Amino acid sequence: MNASTENQPSGSLDSLKWGVTILILIGAVVGNYIYGDQSVLIRAIAVVGAIIVAGLIAIQTVKGRAAVDFAKEARTEIRKVVWPTRQEAVQTTGIVIVATLIMSVILWGLDSVLFEVVGFITGLKV
Repeated sequence: MNASTENQPSGSLDSLKWGVTILILIGAVVGNYIYGDQSVLIRAIAVVGAIIVAGLIAIQTVKGRAAVDFAKEARTEIRKVVWPTRQEAVQTTGIVIVATLIMSVILWGLDSVLFEVVGFITGLKV
């Protein structure tokens, strides 16, 4: 056996689950369109229910479990982040705004000088 077949213990069953998931989601979209004359609340509940059922089926696949594990790990990492204080955020924003203004004035000046130099060399004035 090669490595790709060993890493996929239930590939055909996962394909079936993904197919059912996609069919449920397509059914939710089509059903929402067909029953457009029904109450928005009823259609919204039906679509949300279909999404939940499709999600529960998708979680049962290898990739679905991996996605859930990834989300749990990402949440753990977000808890480890040291967020800036309000004062640090305001100061950093101010520095970025001032730096942007300085660079825009420098580039405007350079553009004006180059425009005049090219106009002088070519003899064209706009």
